[in-house]
Amino acid sequence: MIIKVKTFKELETPELYDILQLRSEVFVVEQNCAYQDVDGKDTLALHLLGLKKGKLVAYTRIFKTEVVYKEASIGRVIVRKEERMYGYGKAIMEASLKVIENTCGTVPVRISAQTYLLKFYNSLGFVQEGKNYLEDGIPHILMIKKE
Repeated sequence: MIIKVKTFKELETPELYDILQLRSEVFVVEQNCAYQDVDGKDTLALHLLGLKKGKLVAYTRIFKTEVVYKEASIGRVIVRKEERMYGYGKAIMEASLKVIENTCGTVPVRISAQTYLLKFYNSLGFVQEGKNYLEDGIPHILMIKKE
């Protein structure tokens, strides 16, 4: 998998379409959750596109400190369903953490994680903060990776 990092303005129209299509495929259709994915924050994010043979298979968006949280943050973590057995989730998260380190320095990173992925995020150094909560009807937990 090749990972590209782009600002919103650097995204080409087909890339943005592929991102929005994948996010809808996973977060709306697969998870059966009607929610407002296009939330006005994409213009503030760096977008990491994981490409396999030119096809988008993994994605995250990251925010520098003081944009969404006081900490840097990673969100919209996705791997296409048929590609989940290849370690692309770990690869895109590690790349996201590296981009944050390169752009913000060594800073804490916050995520709002779906609770069923708790062990996955623990394996990347994130620890649970607070209690579980529902976001758009799906159980979530705030997590942080200290610098």
